[in-house]
Amino acid sequence: MSRAAVTARKGNGYFKWAERSFAPRQVFDKPEALKGIRVVELCTLILGPATPDFLGEFGAEVIKVELPGSGDTMRYVPPNGWFWRNLCFGFATQNHGKYHVAIDVHHAEGQELFRRLAAKADVVVENVRPGTMDGWGLGYRRLSRLNPKLIYLAATGFGQWGPFSVGRASYDLLAQAASGLAGITGFPERSPMKSGIYLGDYFGALMNCIGILAALHHRGRTGQGQFIEYSQAEGLIRTMDWTWLYQGLTGKERQRSGNRDVAISPSDIFRCKDGLVAIAAGRDGEFAGLCLAMRRERLAKERRFVTLQARLVEEHNLALNRVIAEWAAGRTVKELVGLGQRFGFAAAPVQHAKDHHRDQHLRARGAVWQYEDPLYGDMVEYGPAPKLSGTPGRIKWAARPVGFHNEYVFRKLLGLTSKEIRALEDRKVIGKWADRVGAKPPDDWIPGQGEIF
Repeated sequence: MSRAAVTARKGNGYFKWAERSFAPRQVFDKPEALKGIRVVELCTLILGPATPDFLGEFGAEVIKVELPGSGDTMRYVPPNGWFWRNLCFGFATQNHGKYHVAIDVHHAEGQELFRRLAAKADVVVENVRPGTMDGWGLGYRRLSRLNPKLIYLAATGFGQWGPFSVGRASYDLLAQAASGLAGITGFPERSPMKSGIYLGDYFGALMNCIGILAALHHRGRTGQGQFIEYSQAEGLIRTMDWTWLYQGLTGKERQRSGNRDVAISPSDIFRCKDGLVAIAAGRDGEFAGLCLAMRRERLAKERRFVTLQARLVEEHNLALNRVIAEWAAGRTVKELVGLGQRFGFAAAPVQHAKDHHRDQHLRARGAVWQYEDPLYGDMVEYGPAPKLSGTPGRIKWAARPVGFHNEYVFRKLLGLTSKEIRALEDRKVIGKWADRVGAKPPDDWIPGQGEIF
């Protein structure tokens, strides 16, 4: 946006209006976009659970079904071996705001309980190996007969059919490798690299949500549910922008280029006195501003740099980056970011979690979401990313131990009596947590605390 446009908007009160429209302090006074939509999940690890987690942030009621005792495998994948009050950080991030029940779906009575939940659901999400749910009598073919309006999503690494899918497990790393994403990530002289996050899982969950929301819209018009299947590897292939088109037209493979953008020049991450800064100036005007900031105005008029097309010639691009790197090395992060604002080129610091935690901009916008959880105390998480003015997303409570909401869900939703619930427990059809870190409540938990909202 130009400076003139920013000034004009300041004059008409746009920024104040936007701040009022999206103020985090008003979130819980506003309705939820997906209120009344019930999602039942039978998922593990990240790709599956993150899907209903995103839907839950916007008001969907999510019932997470796990096996009694140990529950979701992700409960025992703690980053660097750390747990917080018996909670695994890796599990917490895609399981907040859910009702946790534990049903043994290997047991015939457990399968019937799951079918009863699905009959009252709008959406079922699962990410077990292809054909497993069908073998248990819990697949779409069976559940859709009980609930024709049901939207059923099955997420796997390589899809529900095809030569590479049958009986094959997957992890995020495999999806990044099979999609080709890892092959183009990293530096030319080194081996391919995976993303620093579980990109295939979280991007896949967002793609799943798009599919579910599209199916809900279709059902609203026709009354018909449907089966959705998602391949994690194919989802990442969808992100590969011009890679295939380039290969098809030129016969050449896209090469790794490190942090340098091969479509924008200059664009890279540069080391300065006290950290790292990303700098980009794709437009000629932005590049001229960068040259002014560097006090190298003549660079903008040199034949090899005068246009973006000229700057993108490999040797020109690398030469320009060397000039910028030398200049940036003598300045601080704050200086470089300030110069970007002053002279009109893009500059942002390479940040870390501690930077986000204390960032007043992110806190003011609710991107850093701090709340008091009745079970775990003070929690700080990343808040919902899309900001809806009328029906904003929110985090209500943190992840819960295995089977934590059994009584609440089985009584309220299925109408079971206390006697029936106890009998199912005695027959090990349902259950709760094992005495194991990751599955159980905090050691100082008082029964009843945080159970029902």
